[in-house]
Amino acid sequence: MCQLSHLGNSSTQGNGNLWSIVLSGGEGNRIRPFIQRWLGCSKPKQYCTFVGTRSLLQHTLDRASCLVPPAHIVAVIDRTHRQDARAQLCNRPVRLVVQPCNRGTAAGIILPLTYIRAADPEATIAIFPSDHFVYPEDRFIRAVVSAAEKATSLSDRLILLGVNPDCAEPDYGWIQPGEEIEGAGNQAFSVQAFIEKPDPSKAREMLNAGALWNTFILIAKAEFVWHLGYRYLPEIMPLFENVADAIGSSSEAEVLDLIYSKMPSVNFSSDFLQRIPEHIAVMTLDGVLWSDWGRPGRIVNSLHSIHRKPAFSQALVNDQTRANHLVPFFGQGSHATRQS
Repeated sequence: MCQLSHLGNSSTQGNGNLWSIVLSGGEGNRIRPFIQRWLGCSKPKQYCTFVGTRSLLQHTLDRASCLVPPAHIVAVIDRTHRQDARAQLCNRPVRLVVQPCNRGTAAGIILPLTYIRAADPEATIAIFPSDHFVYPEDRFIRAVVSAAEKATSLSDRLILLGVNPDCAEPDYGWIQPGEEIEGAGNQAFSVQAFIEKPDPSKAREMLNAGALWNTFILIAKAEFVWHLGYRYLPEIMPLFENVADAIGSSSEAEVLDLIYSKMPSVNFSSDFLQRIPEHIAVMTLDGVLWSDWGRPGRIVNSLHSIHRKPAFSQALVNDQTRANHLVPFFGQGSHATRQS
């Protein structure tokens, strides 16, 4: 259910072909040792409740429900996560796509895209990672609605949301904006370069050049993503054609297991987006705090900025910091960004 009743689905009722893909198949390896210490068990971060009563996945699904009806939300998970996912999805009637195993972010996107394209060839897709912090949600939703409108008029572009950085973060992807795209209205820019997780010196260079952090939130026409996939991801796209042919048949599960058994692991950012800057437009996510919660310090700083406390103690973070021989994160600035 949408938590933002004043927005609801009316904000996108002019685009009945809009679908949301929620990516929830990752393992969260960077923060995994911390979660093990905190909970006493291993659990991917998207299924953890770091604040309040909802997990990161549930927060993401609730944001998606402000954009589209539940039947147009497709959550993709790894088979090993089924127990956690189904427990958290029990009151959320979204479509669930289960990957036999993790084969990288490209497969994690193309698999749900296969099902959406079969159901709605005219679909526009909005892709949301399920492990990000976003605040305030109403302003974020409006930004996605605006990007969906741009995706309709810029049918030959993938639209990425970027945020202004506050440090030279090498863990993030970076986008170097170019010129404003003619005829696209305000705040849609071409992309000069797309760099996925640069080394520290390159990250400093990108920061000084006015580059943006890539949120990995992408909005585009489904058919255009599929077309580009065949051009730049030829090693996996024919496999998904086999899935498309088997949808609804008795052999669907068997075909899915078979193609994943021989599918290479492909990264959607470095193996796809980084190769097609001319096909990408970027819009800046203004007035929104955003962070990829890949490290405990980011969680603490993000929540501190909105006057909330995490469900774990700072002492636990300090213990993890010492265990990893890291410089303490606190006091070095937030890894979320705010624009007024």
